[in-house]
Order: sequence, then C-alpha cells, then structure tokens
Amino acid sequence: MVQSTKKRSPGKPPQDFPLWKHPSGRWCKKIKGKAHYFGKVDTDPEGVKALEKYLNERDDLLAGRKPKQPGQSGPTVHDLVESFLDAKLALVQCGELAQRTFMEYKATCGAIIDAMGKTRLVSDIGPDDFARFRTKLAKRCGPVTLGNTIQRIRVAFKYAFDSDMIDRPVKYGPGFKRPSKRVLRLERKKSGPRMLESEELRAVLKEAKTPMTAMILLGINAGLGAADIARLRSGHLDLNGGWLDFPRPKTGIDRRVPLWLETVAAIREALEKRPTPKAKADRDLVFVTRCGQPWVRVSPVWKTED
Repeated sequence: MVQSTKKRSPGKPPQDFPLWKHPSGRWCKKIKGKAHYFGKVDTDPEGVKALEKYLNERDDLLAGRKPKQPGQSGPTVHDLVESFLDAKLALVQCGELAQRTFMEYKATCGAIIDAMGKTRLVSDIGPDDFARFRTKLAKRCGPVTLGNTIQRIRVAFKYAFDSDMIDRPVKYGPGFKRPSKRVLRLERKKSGPRMLESEELRAVLKEAKTPMTAMILLGINAGLGAADIARLRSGHLDLNGGWLDFPRPKTGIDRRVPLWLETVAAIREALEKRPTPKAKADRDLVFVTRCGQPWVRVSPVWKTED
C-alpha cells in the first residue's frame, strides 16, 4: 500500500491556547484573514516562546502594522511624538506658535500613534505604512482636512531627521501627498458659497447680548477670528480715534482697521460689564469669561500615556 506524503497535523494544543499547530510544523494564528507564524513546534513543543512572541506582536498585527523585529533599537513613535510636542509647546509659551496650531499638531500626533503604534521604531516606518495611513485618513476627512493633516505628519517626521533622532529621512512613497488642486476645487464647488447675507447678520446681532455683540461686530468689521478676539487687548484699540491696530499673531503682518461707530459702542459696553480678570497678566484683555479667565488658555499638560 502506497503511503500518503501529506503532512499530518501535530497534536492539538489546549482549547484556550490562542495558537494552533499548522501542518507545516509551526505555531500559527490567523489574523485578518492572513496566517502568521510564531516559531517551530519541534523546538517549542509547549508553545511558550511562540505565545510570548504572539503577545508582543498581537497589537501591531491587529492594527495591520508591521511588528517590531527582535534586536532593533532606536527612537519609537512615542519618543518622536513627545519630543516633537515638547518643541512645539515651547514655541507656544514664547508666543511664536498659536495655541490652535499646537492643538492641531497634538491631534495629528494622536493619529500617528493610532496608525503606527507607540512602540514602532521610527526608522522602520516606510511607504507601505504611509499608504495605509493615508487611506485611513481619507475615509474620515474631507480633502482640505486631509491635506492639512498630511502636511502636519510630514512636519513631525521631518523633525525626527532634523533633530538627529534618525540618521536618514523617512520615505513616504509616491502616494502620500496632499489632494490635488482639482480635487480641492471640486470640493469647494460641491460645498457651495459660505456667506451670511446682511439680513441674517442683523438677525444674529438682534439676538446677541453683551459681550457677544462686540465679538460679532469685530468679526464683521475687522475680520477677526475667534482666537484673535480671545487675545485682543486694550492696547490694540484706539476707541477715541476709532481704530484697531492688531498684527496677525501667526505671521506678524500689520492689521490696522477703522472701526464702525456701532463696533466702538459695543466694545465700550463690553468693557464696562467685563468681569474682573483673575490673573494680572490678563487685566488688559478686552474679553474674559464670566469667571474672569481668558477665552483661550495654553495647557502644558498634554503628555501621552505610557
């Protein structure tokens, strides 16, 4: 009788053991439809080393990432994020970076950790990782947000090379790009014009109360955004002459705007009813919350969990 040459499957491991013995004689686990192997059964019959390897690699494999290889060393994604955000926070504290920009960098760093994993070596990240990352981002972001996020990701990884954390620049691959101008134009057309008519603005002002009336008028009259209004100080205003002199915080470009009589009157009323600021440094802020706090504050507590 001719004997079959087909390999016999090794004995089954315990029911609660996460790995199984593949006919090839290796410990195996199927993750996301793909078989992954964790060593030979002959050299590890109880699966102790195989289980240890599986547990070390499980999170990366479940997230679709390449696991860190034994013996590799160097700065991890977690190291990069902490160092990068420390550097950006220092710029915020000395007035060279806007708080809003810092928060955007912080959110982007969180996305990097989710996509790449905390313990992933920065030097081990390559084009395939960035291609998967972009696909993931594109599913939840519009073209404008996607482009801005990709740019911030590139800034973070460029920091790793510029600060000598890695000895060569990260390779992003040909696909990790911002959406084209054509895609952005089509998105703008799809969204339609974003504008309030004069009747709508008057209706908003009619319902607004102090100090919101002054805030809205500064937005209409001088084009100030919410962060600008939160940082506005009495030194930026000449209410007797009817002028606003407030350089753009991000670029330092001069911004001198004549104020309407309605805007001046609303600002005067807001200053009369303004709560007393709690901190000495905030005494010349035009607008504070009802608790006397700035509307925008820089929080030094951002560290990721270990």
